[in-house]
Amino acid sequence: MAALLPRACIMGHPVSHSRSPMIHGYWLRTLGIRGAYELKDLTPEEFPAFVTRLEANGYVGGNVTVPHKEAAYRLVARRDEAAEAIGAVNTLWLQDGVLTGGNSDAHGFVAHLDDSAPGWAVPRGRAVILGAGGAARSAVYALTTRGLDVRIVNRTAARALELAERFGPRVSAHGYDDLPTLLRDADLLVNCTSLGMIGKPPLEVDIAPSKPSAVVYDVVYVPLDTPLLAAARARGHRTVDGLGMLLQQAGFGFQKWFGASPRVTPELRDIVAADIRAKTGQ
Repeated sequence: MAALLPRACIMGHPVSHSRSPMIHGYWLRTLGIRGAYELKDLTPEEFPAFVTRLEANGYVGGNVTVPHKEAAYRLVARRDEAAEAIGAVNTLWLQDGVLTGGNSDAHGFVAHLDDSAPGWAVPRGRAVILGAGGAARSAVYALTTRGLDVRIVNRTAARALELAERFGPRVSAHGYDDLPTLLRDADLLVNCTSLGMIGKPPLEVDIAPSKPSAVVYDVVYVPLDTPLLAAARARGHRTVDGLGMLLQQAGFGFQKWFGASPRVTPELRDIVAADIRAKTGQ
């Protein structure tokens, strides 16, 4: 069945809120590719058996989301460089029949940054990342591969230190008390926490110490325009939103499963943005 109609899916728990079927469905339609992309809600107990028999279950690959990314990392037979460095897998595909895992979050993070803020990667640049979870790991990997020094700011010092040690001497760990000083010479500020997302507490950060040339990036995309981005624009900063990262990272898997390289078009962005607005009232 998979040979006649390539099928991919997103695996998570819960997963009904995912916009991945909308994104991949758009590309399948506009590129004229015969295929399908589906939702698979799998509990942590169900996930290992399903993913290790992915082909037998009728799939050529899929995306992995919360809470399965680290389990997927352990279950695959091969990993790409990004997945190895980050310690998590969000994309699965069969390569010569072998279950292979990759991580497209870092690619999506930096590709959207390149598109939205050309020239952001200044020589000897410095980045400040808020948070030390999965999104932060992807961002740290992406930024260090582009030559930046990265300062991780997190409320739990031990988690920030663990992440800094994972990526070496160009990455340092800090508490929020250090943030005003760190912002003074930062070229990039990235919110990799869920703070500011609808249903979560606000992100209470004063960006006033930031230099005017600093770029401000928020990986949150619900709401589309976060208070952090609004405050940054009001001060004249270039801003980068989280929706573009979501769209950019999706193309990595699509190419693996369906053999075509899709484009993130304004039409696709408008479709996903309209869905977010309709469901959140933003």
